[in-house]
Amino acid sequence: MPKIAIVTDTNSGMTIAEGKENGISVLPMPLLINGQEYLDDVNLTHEEFYRFLAQGANVSTSQPAAGDVMSLWEELLEKYDEIVHIPMSSGLSGACANAKIYAEDFDGRVFVVDNQRISVTQRQSVYDAKALAEKGYSGADIKRILEETKFDSSIYIMLDTLEYLKKGGRITPAAAAFAKILNLKPILQIQGEKLDAFSKCRGIKQAKSIMIRAIQNDIEHRFGGLDLEHPSFFIQIAHTQNDATAEEFKQELLSVFPGFPFYVDRLPLSISCHIGPGSLACAISKFLPQLADTELMSNAS
Repeated sequence: MPKIAIVTDTNSGMTIAEGKENGISVLPMPLLINGQEYLDDVNLTHEEFYRFLAQGANVSTSQPAAGDVMSLWEELLEKYDEIVHIPMSSGLSGACANAKIYAEDFDGRVFVVDNQRISVTQRQSVYDAKALAEKGYSGADIKRILEETKFDSSIYIMLDTLEYLKKGGRITPAAAAFAKILNLKPILQIQGEKLDAFSKCRGIKQAKSIMIRAIQNDIEHRFGGLDLEHPSFFIQIAHTQNDATAEEFKQELLSVFPGFPFYVDRLPLSISCHIGPGSLACAISKFLPQLADTELMSNAS
């Protein structure tokens, strides 16, 4: 059985400490704030990040340096036979494409997974990869399984404000002002590689109803239906500086999906810098059939 190292980045929402505790290597993602580089979870906390946003700082995302990625791989390959590297979706960042180029120098021992996920769904893929490795699957097998099931997840994100999309030039100032006047909150969707508009609503109550219906629709029409006796999905909640609302939303979802494993986390800073505080997201990830007999609850709350 090959010894396989699992690598991801903080776009998964996984902290470096959580990774270390679970035998997973986590690369910190760099952000540029007012021209200075910071590393997520190294010299930049979420609280500090949101203080910068509130002060009107210029924030942009970046990618791990090639040397940092390759040095980590070299270090791991002294102890492991293979590496499975799970970055954020190639549709949202160039980090995945770059990692594939770096892997060409490692004689087929590094497998870069592009299953087009981010945040809580990416995090679930990381734990799935670890469980597959422990069952004896090779790096090539794990990459294949995760990429074949890349559409077995969805994320729906309600934005509390359009100010940060306006600042980034993604919408016009007039559109942002119009939405503010009418209390319109857009809901975005990540399914596969793209971040798309999904719906719009007035107020958070309607937003939560729309996201719950979207998850129910995914289960019914994409994932084969709901079996309350044998739950086969993870329900996940993520947010930007919105802890109380996220916990409240969890209780609502627990009444709709009783017995399902839940996980609540903050959205990664790479998303937060584009959407600002106050957002709320709901996600679903389907269990892998290869892990049907494996304990999967340890990373859920």
